[in-house]
Amino acid sequence: MSLIIFLVVGLIAGALASYIMGRQQDLLINLLIGIIGAVVGGFLAGLLGIAAYGLLGEIIVATLGAVLCIWVWQRIR
Repeated sequence: MSLIIFLVVGLIAGALASYIMGRQQDLLINLLIGIIGAVVGGFLAGLLGIAAYGLLGEIIVATLGAVLCIWVWQRIR
């Protein structure tokens, strides 16, 4: 996956995760949350033996990872 596509997927996933979790975030924060969510979601999906095919699958996995990251962050704080 190219860097541009990775950043777009991260931005979309971060925005979706912020919307799902009911948080208003800045564009840069959404991008960072989405990138971290993509890494976490990809790692967990790999552990579970789930493969994300296509752009939509990558967005779904990244969004789920970002939601998990936001949830954990809320529990820590």
